[in-house]
Amino acid sequence: MQWTDDGIIIGTRRHGETSLIVELMTRGHGRHLGLVRGGRSRQQQPLLQPGNSVVATWRARLDEHLGNYAIEPVVHRAARLIEGAAGLYGLQIVAGLLRLLPERDPHPALYEGIGPMLDWIDDPVVGGALIVRFELKMLEDLGFGLDLEQCAATGTTTDLVYVSPKTGRAVSREAGAAFRDRLVPLPAFLVETGLSPGAAEIADAFRLTGYFLARRVFEPRDLPLPEARASFLALIARATIAA
Repeated sequence: MQWTDDGIIIGTRRHGETSLIVELMTRGHGRHLGLVRGGRSRQQQPLLQPGNSVVATWRARLDEHLGNYAIEPVVHRAARLIEGAAGLYGLQIVAGLLRLLPERDPHPALYEGIGPMLDWIDDPVVGGALIVRFELKMLEDLGFGLDLEQCAATGTTTDLVYVSPKTGRAVSREAGAAFRDRLVPLPAFLVETGLSPGAAEIADAFRLTGYFLARRVFEPRDLPLPEARASFLALIARATIAA
């Protein structure tokens, strides 16, 4: 068995004295692990860091085996991402979400957004907006997508400012006025194109996606939301104060 694919490193762990098991999110083969022999060497280890984009060739005798990777680096992001708190926490958020996907299950549309997101993830505001959109896509791919295109009560597509916590559907300002205390705020940039959200809007968007991730994805698996997510939110809060 053999294939070659584009991938992004989302994690590594030691194997023996000299090798690494490398976890990739690949374009055509989903989240996929493989062994890199000699991956802990002085030459290879700096290249095999989470956040880097690579071209990987995987080989194994049988498809169900762990297999071996031959990896060529393409984009080096890791050093920049770990220099600051936003990049480090953002990378941990993305990796934690991707690990919710079944191994070897392709999600090509999801993959296409990861690289551009990682290029900006060390900026709490710009990167935060991209993370929120990624979380919405994750919910969709996991079968819990939100319907933010029209009001659940009236069918209107304008002035959508709430989301129903029960159905995950948008609600307009007028239809939700009497129930606003029981609805989740919907930041405008998630439904209107061309808007540049500020830190406060992004924090609201994180609360929206966090609500549905917690109740529909993490809690049924008896898992907490990633600690890195709360840390990233704290950085956004500081940006809100600074603004």
